[in-house]
Amino acid sequence: MTGDQTERIAILDFGAQYGKIIDRRVREHRVLSDMFPLQTTADEIMQKGNFKGIIISGGPNSVWKEGAPHVDDSIFDCGLPVLGICYGFQLLNKHFGGGVTRESLRADGQSEVEIDPSCPLFDSLATTEKLLLTHGDSVSDTTVAPGFKVVARSRAHVAGISNDDRKLYGVQFHPEVDLSVNGAKIFDNFLYKVCGCTGDYSMESREEACIAEIRSIVGEKQKVLVMVSGGVDSTVCAALLHRALGAERVTAVHIDNGFMRFHESAAVVESLNAINLKVHHFKCAEQFYKGKVNGRNGDGQTLDQTTEPEAKRQIIGNTFIHVKDDVMEELKLDADQYFLAQGTLRPDLIESASALASGHADTIKTHHNDTALVRELRDKGRVVEPLRDFHKDEVRQLGRDLGLPEEIVERQPFPGPGLAIRILAAEGPYMCDDFPSTQIRLSQIVRLNQKAKDAEEEEARVSILPLLHGFDLATVIPAECELTATLLPIKSVGVQGDSRSYSYVAAISSDYEPIPWKGLEKLAGLIPTLLHKINRVTFVFGGSVHSRVTDLTTTHLNAETVEKIQKADKAATDTLFRHHADDAPDARHLPHVNIQQMPVVMLPVHFDRINGETSVKHSFCLRPFMTSDFMTGTAALPGRDIPEEMVHKMVDRIRTANPEGTSRVLIDLTSKPPGTTEWE
Repeated sequence: MTGDQTERIAILDFGAQYGKIIDRRVREHRVLSDMFPLQTTADEIMQKGNFKGIIISGGPNSVWKEGAPHVDDSIFDCGLPVLGICYGFQLLNKHFGGGVTRESLRADGQSEVEIDPSCPLFDSLATTEKLLLTHGDSVSDTTVAPGFKVVARSRAHVAGISNDDRKLYGVQFHPEVDLSVNGAKIFDNFLYKVCGCTGDYSMESREEACIAEIRSIVGEKQKVLVMVSGGVDSTVCAALLHRALGAERVTAVHIDNGFMRFHESAAVVESLNAINLKVHHFKCAEQFYKGKVNGRNGDGQTLDQTTEPEAKRQIIGNTFIHVKDDVMEELKLDADQYFLAQGTLRPDLIESASALASGHADTIKTHHNDTALVRELRDKGRVVEPLRDFHKDEVRQLGRDLGLPEEIVERQPFPGPGLAIRILAAEGPYMCDDFPSTQIRLSQIVRLNQKAKDAEEEEARVSILPLLHGFDLATVIPAECELTATLLPIKSVGVQGDSRSYSYVAAISSDYEPIPWKGLEKLAGLIPTLLHKINRVTFVFGGSVHSRVTDLTTTHLNAETVEKIQKADKAATDTLFRHHADDAPDARHLPHVNIQQMPVVMLPVHFDRINGETSVKHSFCLRPFMTSDFMTGTAALPGRDIPEEMVHKMVDRIRTANPEGTSRVLIDLTSKPPGTTEWE
């Protein structure tokens, strides 16, 4: 065998949204891992080094779809242990003669899975584990491949199979993500008990590797322009550049695109200057409002007339590049002498389906640092992205190693497009032919804790209850608590089965007190599982919503809408961090430590209208979110993860901040998946 003799694991990439986390999990267990394109043959892997096993990732495809990706057949027969995850599991089962079927009930969230601890893969685990399931295709007892035994189940579906003699294993869930509570133990078992690894890998300093890469790309004489937002990613990137090249070869620029938080640009520049990162500050709101996908003189709508989220992101991303050119001209910088540096992370590239991360991932949303113009610059070799192989928590640790202050290292993420993607622009409602039927089904689901009101509802329950496999909603929501469900004619971005979804939002309301938060959390996981056209579930404060929402408030990106959301965002975040004048500091509870991100989203929804009143107000949705890997996560639940009193203060203060223009305040109860952290 030729090549490096360090023991390693091969990862075949099928475009999973969590594919890179597999790589990270393996390395965390002191085993080197290499990612390969799916076309890689077993012979090619065996020739490249001392591989001890193979992991096949998940992906957005169906194994039965014409043209679906597949692996070299010899992968399963080369003698190396194989772990197939999600799509990889289905490929394994299909290869050995099993079947995979498309079910009416899909899974996109944390579920309880029954496992067999006698299986080497599950050694030392409990008989029931909380694991992340994301799939629409399923394997049943009758479609398990010959020679394999079932070692995990999720309700009626097979969630894991094994052939211990051949050391072949497949799991329908994702052990690599945080939502799989003991997923790290599963990797430990595969690497050490199945593959026989010894853990002889010690990763070299990530900081040294980044600095070496920067110097090799930029060379000895050229320079770098870095655009800093004030977030941890761009700040760590700038700090690395300074360390690698010296301050005289790095020009840092902060561009205020008009979508920053209230007075945030000035605070960003002040905080960066305080750590000796001298920053040029440019106010460019008007250029962004009038930006177009192909530049200010191109075809198409300007940003202030655009409602489609992907178009908004692309316009903003490309406008950053055009404004960067203007800034360089104003600063009299020679473009031929400068590279563009970005704090791009691995999740950005995965969600944008960048070839730098994967050739097969589904586009969830285009990040501003991975638009067509950025990719064009990359192709010319003019972009430096030293953090492109990092996840958020790794960047934070690198920031600490670089000596950055904790207030910057732990700053909550804020998207490059800023508040522009937290304002849902609209010119009319989104209502497909399935809107009425989805509304009816939604109402039937939230009433499962009640007695059926008529024969139609009783008939609906006959079809719904078998899908719940014995779960009774009345066990988590009191019978006297009547919930109202309102389907909103808006769309939000989500991830379902490793693919992008763009679907309706469910709004639940009630007059009942106290609010049954744990029951609502259960509903938030249940509804997208039963209704695939819904990927986000919210609760509406202020009592039951009695009227349907069938039209929207016309909304575009402009100074007026930005000012509205800035006020609402400030009211909520000041409360979260106890910055409000009425809040006494409380050292016993620091919610910003538990909550990694809290977008405030502006919805073009005007509830409670009567007598044909025109839709003119907006609603605001809180999105307190908890995560460590920033690829999956859970909604912070009032009363458990964040004080309920604090949430009610946020609601009251948002209403006060926009007394004439605010309709209702909501809170997002959706985990990721199926709902992404941001709504657009």
